[in-house]
Amino acid sequence: MRGKIIKGVAGFYYVYAEDQQIYACKAKGIFRKRNEKPLVGDRCLLDVTDPKDMEGNVTELLPRKNELIRPNVANIDQALLVFAATHPEPNLMMLDKLMVQYGLLGIPSIICFNKKDLAEQALVTKLSEVYEKAAAPVCFISALCGEGLAELRELLYGRTTSVAGPSGVGKSTLINCLQDQVVLETGDISRKSERGKHTTRHSEIFPIAEDTFIMDTPGFSSFELYGMEAEELAGQYPEFSLYNGCYYNPCSHTHEPDCAVKAALERGEINAIRYQSYTAIYGELKQRRRY
Repeated sequence: MRGKIIKGVAGFYYVYAEDQQIYACKAKGIFRKRNEKPLVGDRCLLDVTDPKDMEGNVTELLPRKNELIRPNVANIDQALLVFAATHPEPNLMMLDKLMVQYGLLGIPSIICFNKKDLAEQALVTKLSEVYEKAAAPVCFISALCGEGLAELRELLYGRTTSVAGPSGVGKSTLINCLQDQVVLETGDISRKSERGKHTTRHSEIFPIAEDTFIMDTPGFSSFELYGMEAEELAGQYPEFSLYNGCYYNPCSHTHEPDCAVKAALERGEINAIRYQSYTAIYGELKQRRRY
């Protein structure tokens, strides 16, 4: 029988099988001999050993579409990047880093700002303008009030979506809303630091509709890119590709004269916040390479 690994805890792999049941499975020893490790998100074959207690064995891993390192999961169709529109203020450079990291793996992103009910309209407009040319859908929701969830469901349908974002922005609350049953523990924002408590400690997939899965991953307070050179960064900013004709080729779009991207920035055609994030990330990547 075919299935999808939705959770791995203490040597057990919980598999959502094609009969829409969840089986607690052990991995066959052959995976250790092959130096293969089953991952959350893996499609697999399983043998049911105890139908009453819903137990079985994972016997084979099917070919992976992709694999993420942080978190170490497989077969993601898209990423849902969840940030609070306010309380706490969104770290847009972290958001951009996440978009870049997923983009490097060929995984498209959806930008989701939660807590719209707490945000002024001027802030919603500003955030919309920052990402209007970033080639990613932008949605504003209130997980508590249910606002915007119908539109978000349409973006998720038929795909396996990884939810990523900092702690305390309402990811677990959102996933609860997208499910028929509330199964996640939610945490409060620390009043002192406005950082969320880490309530999700491992990656887990939840079926939310037919052929539609959402993956919750542990929150974080910082994020660093991996596996990328500074020269690759501009290719992950879609709005830059609209402007060709830089005097230097290649051009970093940071300090060179006669740069088409910087000229577009001066004309207001490229958002200044996005450009500032680009130059900051570019500088980090260059600095890292020196060491």
